[in-house]
Amino acid sequence: MKASSYRDKWSVLKKEGCDPDELKRLSHQIAYSFLDHYLKDCGYEEDYIDLLCEITTFSEDPKLGNPGAQALFGIIVETLCDDFEELQTATYNKVMAQVISYCRDIPAGKQLDLTLRHFGIYSQKDLLDRITKIRANGTSLPREKQIRKILLLSRVTIGADVAITSVIIQRLSKAFPKADIVLIGENKLEEIYQGNPSIRVRKVPYSKKGGLLERLSSWHVILQIVEEELSTCPLERTILLDPDSRLTQLGILPIISPDQYFFFDSRSDTSLNRKMSMAELTNSWLNTIVGEDHFCYPKVWIRRSYLDHAEQFCENLRNNGAERIIVVNFGVGGNLRKRLGRRLEEKLLLTLLQEPKTVIILDKGYGEEEAADIRSLIEVIRKHGHWVAHSAFGSATLEKMCPGLIGVTTRIGEIAALIAKSDEFIGYDSACQHIAAALGTPCLTIFAGSNNMRFIRRWSAYGPRSCDIVHVDTLTNPGAIDVEDITARIMHVRDIRNH
Repeated sequence: MKASSYRDKWSVLKKEGCDPDELKRLSHQIAYSFLDHYLKDCGYEEDYIDLLCEITTFSEDPKLGNPGAQALFGIIVETLCDDFEELQTATYNKVMAQVISYCRDIPAGKQLDLTLRHFGIYSQKDLLDRITKIRANGTSLPREKQIRKILLLSRVTIGADVAITSVIIQRLSKAFPKADIVLIGENKLEEIYQGNPSIRVRKVPYSKKGGLLERLSSWHVILQIVEEELSTCPLERTILLDPDSRLTQLGILPIISPDQYFFFDSRSDTSLNRKMSMAELTNSWLNTIVGEDHFCYPKVWIRRSYLDHAEQFCENLRNNGAERIIVVNFGVGGNLRKRLGRRLEEKLLLTLLQEPKTVIILDKGYGEEEAADIRSLIEVIRKHGHWVAHSAFGSATLEKMCPGLIGVTTRIGEIAALIAKSDEFIGYDSACQHIAAALGTPCLTIFAGSNNMRFIRRWSAYGPRSCDIVHVDTLTNPGAIDVEDITARIMHVRDIRNH
């Protein structure tokens, strides 16, 4: 459908009073129509993007503004960014430059416009010229340079921060041992980094489900933090590393002088990196900018109190007869395409519990919806005759628990500590697989929702011990998912690893 037809629908919706469900439906139709044109012949229809921007910014009510933003980011942006191909990367840059240019021209974007002008950016072309130059920049960082402060942007998602920023922290700590490392990101970073006293976290909120201007507002907070940090350390002694962060909309928004800015183009496409995981690719990039060949696995630094509680919890399980403790997490970070559904999850848990002296710690996930789903799943396991229980992290371990299943309510740092003290981790593609790999806990990841082989290679867990995957094609024939076959493959991979 032409953009003009969608605009007519949008005009009717505004006149009649916007219904959030209708707005969501219209936003999805516009986003998919943009991709239809793009996939057919790489056509770029600006009107679709402008219309989504208009829908996203016309109201301050999140119920009315968020559907457009979620369609823009969840459908168009994710599709372009997950391909790891040059054309899609360039198209993403074009989309985001257009979005930012739209936002700076509306009344609510006045501050955005003023700040961009401060950086000498006056047009959409200026934004595109800047990101093109940044991606082509191969500037190295001489070891003799007296760096006293390293500002590092978070990737926003925990899994990406483990796979990428933890590697950057280790490598730059080695190269510049006297430098102060400041990690800029959300509160939850402290859960997995607080155990490292050399890292200081500056907190910046970022709403992955918020409206368009809400997402862009994080940039202003970062600029303020950078200004505060530069007040205690000269610019020439400071560097900022942007690991393709959502906080800058993947490098589109400027932060600091180009001479002090180092951008990790994690979506790059060259013949040399097509088989690399994100951890390997990050090390390869750091070899270039630091001028030293070295390698660090991803790592997490969990607070001591979490580790002590987890150790006591697992020790009590083993004292009660458990010989194998498996942490399972069925969270998918809101991306339901990565899930295989209840039947598979039930079958997998029941099959694992057939192994003698096994206890499963099942993470209840984030939010009431996920917790309710897990409680329902646990009830099914109980009806099959297995001993089950509910607990919260830090509570006393239940007696006579082997074999059996415990549903545990945790924070990200707490589930990380349990993974550290367990024998194995199993879950979908999510933060926990990267945490398990970083901790050296054998892990198995079930990859669904993507047939892009490079995406799977990039985001597979990478660590010093076994990190296995089972890929399930849910895209070409979702009705033919064979629960028995998938479970058998998972058990086969585990059997090979354990023996």
